[in-house]
Amino acid sequence: MELALSLPRRRRPWSGLVRALTLHRSRRGLAALDDHMLRDIGLTRAEAEAEAERPLWDAPGHWQAR
Repeated sequence: MELALSLPRRRRPWSGLVRALTLHRSRRGLAALDDHMLRDIGLTRAEAEAEAERPLWDAPGHWQAR
């Protein structure tokens, strides 16, 4: 019989940087969408710009829980 061990997942030292860069890229992409595309996802230009201007450390809560 083989036992499966559940070891805690180690956090890679660069994972925070990768998440920050991904967030930055996503926000930059959101700001680049035209008004028609923003309407398709249910956002106004003002909401998209407000999201794009948020500071890098202001990440969604589920990103910080990792």
